Parts: sequence; C-alpha cells; structure tokens
Amino acid sequence: MHTQSIRNVAILAALVTAAVAAGCGSKNDATPKSEPAKSEPAREAAAKPATAPAPAPKPATAPAPAPPASAGVPVKAVPVKVAGVSDDVTAVGSLLAEESVMIRPEIDGRIVGLDFQEGQAVSSGARLVTIDSTEVEAQVAGIRADLKTEEQRLVRTQELFDQKFISKDALDVQNGNAARLRAKVREAESRVAKTVIRAPFSGIIGLRQVSPGAYVKAGSDIVRLENVSSIKVDFRIPENYMSKVHSNQDISVHLDAFPGEEFKGRVYAIEPVVDEKTRTIAMRARIPNRGFKLKPGMFVRVAVTLESRPSAIIVPETAIWPQGRDTFVYRVVDGKAALTKIEIGVRRPGEVEVLKGVGAGDMVVTDGQMKLRDGVAVTVLSAPNVAAPVAPPAAAAAPTKG
Repeated sequence: MHTQSIRNVAILAALVTAAVAAGCGSKNDATPKSEPAKSEPAREAAAKPATAPAPAPKPATAPAPAPPASAGVPVKAVPVKVAGVSDDVTAVGSLLAEESVMIRPEIDGRIVGLDFQEGQAVSSGARLVTIDSTEVEAQVAGIRADLKTEEQRLVRTQELFDQKFISKDALDVQNGNAARLRAKVREAESRVAKTVIRAPFSGIIGLRQVSPGAYVKAGSDIVRLENVSSIKVDFRIPENYMSKVHSNQDISVHLDAFPGEEFKGRVYAIEPVVDEKTRTIAMRARIPNRGFKLKPGMFVRVAVTLESRPSAIIVPETAIWPQGRDTFVYRVVDGKAALTKIEIGVRRPGEVEVLKGVGAGDMVVTDGQMKLRDGVAVTVLSAPNVAAPVAPPAAAAAPTKG
C-alpha cells in the first residue's frame, strides 16, 4: 500500500512538471524580442533553419599543367644562312660615250652638201659634209703642171751630167726643185681631200649647227657624232681604298631615270695619281648599252665590288646582341643558350654577315635575349607568336546562393 502511494505521487509530480514546462514554452513564443541576449554561438545556431540546404559545391577547375622539369626559357631562333656577299664602295659619277667627236672642218669654205640626217646612225667612213673644192682643185692642177715641167728639166739635166757637161751641184739643184713641187702637189691634194668630211667611227649623228650653203671657218661646229654602243662611266673613290681597287673589278650602276634597274659594268682604267685637292682617285669603267638606254652626261650612282665571298654566314639583324664594345649572339646548343662573341662583316637590310664565331648549321636566338644568360636552358618556339592563355570554360559558373 505504501509502495503504491509512492508510485502515484511520482506520476502526479511528473505530470505537473510537464504541464509547467509546456506553459513556459508558450509564454516564450508570445514575447520573441524580450528574451535575454543569447551567446553568439547560440544565436547563430538558432538562426539556421533546421532544414537549410547545404551550399552547392564549387565547380572543379582544371589545374594549370606544370611545366616539365626540362622546359627552358621560351625563345625564337632560326638557323644561320649561307649566301654570297660582297664588300662594296659607293660613289657618284657621270656617263660618257664610248667615242664622241664634234665634226668640224679643217679648212675654210662653203658647205655644198650635208650628207646625213639628224639622229641617223652612220658607219665609219660615211660621207657627212662636202665643202666647195673648186679653188683647191685648181691649185692642184697648176702645181701639177709646174711639177711636170721641172721633171722634164730634171731629165735633161741628168743627161747633161752623164755627158760631163754640168756639175753635180747643178743636178742636185734640179732634183730639189722637182721634189718641192711634188710636196706642193701632195699638200694641195690633201686640201682637196679635206673638202669631204667622213665619219671617223660608227655612231649616231646629233643635231647639226649649220645649213647647206653656209660659209664655215676652220674649226667651226657642224654636228656631233656619238658612239653609244657601250658607255663609259667616270667616278672617284677615296684614296684609302686604293689598295683594294684594280682593273677588271665589277661595278653596278643605278640611275634615277630607271628606278629599280641595275646596270653591270667593269673597271678598265685607273688614274695613276691621287688628286691632291680631294684625296680621291679617278676610275673609269665600261657598261654595255643594250637598247641604247644610257645617254652620255647622265648622273649615276656606282658601287664597286672590292671583294666577294660566295659562302658567307648571314644572321638576322635581330640576333645581334651588343655588350660594351663587343658583339655577341646567343646560339642554341643542346637545348641551352651559348653566349658567343662574333666578328661582324658586311651589313645588309635586316641581315648581318658574321666573319668569325658562328658556322654553318648553327641556330641563333632572334627574340628573347633579355631573359637569357649563358648556359640557361631554352625552348625554341615553333609558332611565330606565343599562344594566349585559354579562358575558363562557360560551364564553370559562379556558385548559386542558398
């Protein structure tokens, strides 16, 4: 009995405790903002809903591939080129005709014939000008008559000398008289020959300065004759090149009248003295004049080939790496940069000849030298430009908010 009463009292106490607890919970829900301040962990725990979804996982991005252990500094490199080069000295000059002459008479007289057309090509020995020869031909006839008389007298004098009727002196005097007349005949005949002017060489006739019927004095200009089948070029170079120039050297000629066209020639004469005022040496070359393009008097630019090398080593100008007073290039040797001192020769647009330090088959760096030093491993780029970084894929969007 006593035990049953104790059990009933315990059950009643439990019921009362549960009722009190339930009443306290309803009261707290009715007054949400008046509860005492909770600790920070408790407030954070209370703020989270019981059923809040877990945050979405970030999309995975592919990690950048790590370079292989053997990768070096990326550079651009090209193999050296083997080509022909030449050492040239340049100068300016003027063109001259192969042969040139102003046709002038040697005697006074009246022109009775101009046997050419202006601009005409004529052959050597062709008749060009005829001067009135009437007077000189008459003089020749008179002298010949006197000569005939003296020669007859000489025959009689010789007979008298053979018969011992005259002295040897009388015979010598008569021989002298006949000889003088013979000389006068030849002189008069030469004057007759000078009344006809012939072309001294083949060439092209220029513009005449006189008309038929004009009276000309000895030495008066009539017309110019030029042989332009080949052209001479006169030019001067500084005296310090004197030891390197000689006959039969090749030259190239450029003219403003024919841009982009080159004319080849060869030196055939060098002045034996140096001009003391300009310290230059005069040279003359000959150029074939195909098509008669070149005209005497034209201004030209001349390049004389002092020395030619058919198998020279050529590298791009961008490969040159100067340091102080010396010049270097970076060669690629077994995957590494080798700083190599070189000796430079002829420079051309975009290219440089290397006389010493680099050989055929070598590869030289043309871009990226700023990042190099001797012995550094390099990677030669095959593409002309380094590829741009790849953008992340579109599927890798930002994580969604919960």
